[in-house]
Parts: sequence; structure tokens; C-alpha cells
Amino acid sequence: MPKRASKLSAQLMNLPKNKRQVHRVAMVVQYKGTAFHGWQRQRTERTVQSEIEDAIASITNNQPTVHGAGRTDTGVHAAAQVAHFVAPKVIPAERWAAILNDRLPEDIVIRASAAVADDWHAQFSAEWRRYRYTFYTGSYPNLFVAPYVWHYYYQPLDAALMDSALRPLLGYHNLAAFHRAGSDRAHSWVEVQAARCDRQGSFVQVELQAKGFLYGMVRLVTGLIVQVGQGQLQPAEFTHLWRQQRRDLVKYSAPPQGLCLLRVGYADFPFSPEAWVDTQPEFLLTSDFSNWRDPVSEAN
Repeated sequence: MPKRASKLSAQLMNLPKNKRQVHRVAMVVQYKGTAFHGWQRQRTERTVQSEIEDAIASITNNQPTVHGAGRTDTGVHAAAQVAHFVAPKVIPAERWAAILNDRLPEDIVIRASAAVADDWHAQFSAEWRRYRYTFYTGSYPNLFVAPYVWHYYYQPLDAALMDSALRPLLGYHNLAAFHRAGSDRAHSWVEVQAARCDRQGSFVQVELQAKGFLYGMVRLVTGLIVQVGQGQLQPAEFTHLWRQQRRDLVKYSAPPQGLCLLRVGYADFPFSPEAWVDTQPEFLLTSDFSNWRDPVSEAN
């Protein structure tokens, strides 16, 4: 146990119970989802929630509940997940980020922490969530981007067509076609606030924003929109399919490693944009090799 955590634990233990006042602490959480079975604590599997809760418990000697803004699936990343928990006031809220980073594994980072109102909730106070799905379309594998992309080298993707197909999703719609089985949500209506697709060199990125998402929705949308990018499905056919709620025709879910919970928005948020906006850098591989010459060959 780090010395700082040991001192804090001792300090908390020595406080009389009637002096152990608490407050609500919000956090911006970043994690690489590769080795996690999602966000939510499970009995036998490694999850992000359990790692953070156990780190807090090692300091407070009490098992907390950490509430996240969203429950990412196995293998899905987060650039700026938001969570909150209740903690002793003796530890200033802004110190929790550094304290927990001393104890968390390398694939989780707390970017910032701050005190919030007692009625503020990471999940229920959120006004929107934004996800990004990234394709890598280069002809050759790339070790440095592989954990965060779907390496789609089968055939070119037309990002403009994909963007055109996504636009009709804007608004309030029944998206049962993109609702995976196993959800406890009673309906499939979603208000999509933003939908876009663009290309940056060898990378194609799909971004969707909504107040809340259906279980498995983003990966199912991506698994179908890729057929538009291939030319196998026209944008109008894509729209007709989901408007007719043809879940039976949505057969493929995009692999998890390309998906990232990009950020979460609140009306009352205590963090500066630097802590939670654009914290997943956009990949850029735009080199043009058409005029490249081998200097060794030319010298000979």
C-alpha cells in the first residue's frame, strides 16, 4: 500500500464516527477496455467498476458504490466516462484523482475529481452521451492503433455515403432494429442528437450522441452502416430498414475494440473542458507516398 494511502486510512480510522462527514465526489474516468469485462461489477470477472471500488475501499475501509454514466461492454474503451461515489469529507474531493491513480492499474486513469451536490448523479443527471467508432482502412496492420480500431481492409469505405445514411437518425425514433436482446429497457425510443461519419486519412470515424442508448445500439448501427460504406446497401435502404424495425436484418455487431465512450454532458459539471473534451485523440495517417523515393537507391 502506498504510504500516502496508509496515512489516509489511519486518519480515517482515528476519526470518531460522528465526525466522519461525507460528500459526493465526481470523477472523469479513462480506461482501455481491452482486458475488462465491461464497466459493471461482476462476481468473477475483472471490470472497471470493481477496480475503482476496490481502490477506494483500500483507503476508506468501507466498500463504496461507484455509479457510472454508462455501462460499457466487454472490450469497449472510455475517453471520458463519468462516475461518482460518496467519500469522507476529510479527504478533499479534488485529491481523489491523484490518490486513486496511485492504486489503480495502468489501464485506468482518473483524469480529475471534484465535489458535486448531494443530488447530482453521474447517470441520471447526464444530458447526453457521445460515442465514437473508429475504422482503420490501411492495407497493412498497424500495431500502434490495433487495440482501438476495427482494421477494415476488405474493401474501401465511402465515408460520405455513410454520413448521408446516418443523418435521418437525428431526432426521436423507435430504433428497435438496433436493440440487442437481453436489455431490461421497456421501449426502443431514442432521441439521437448528433450523427456523423468522416474520413481522416486511413481512418473512418462514426460518432453518435444521444441522451441514452439502447443496449448494443452503437455497435449494431456500425455493423450495418459499414454495408453502406461498401456499396452493398444504399442510404435509403438503411433508413427504410430501421424505420420498419427490421431487427432480423441487422445481423452483425461491430467488434468492441473500435468503440469508445467519448464524453458525457451535464448542465452542471465541475470540470474544465481540458479534462473531458476530445480526450481520445483522432488518429491521423495522411501520408502521401505517391512521390516517395528511396534515397539509398537513388544514391546508387
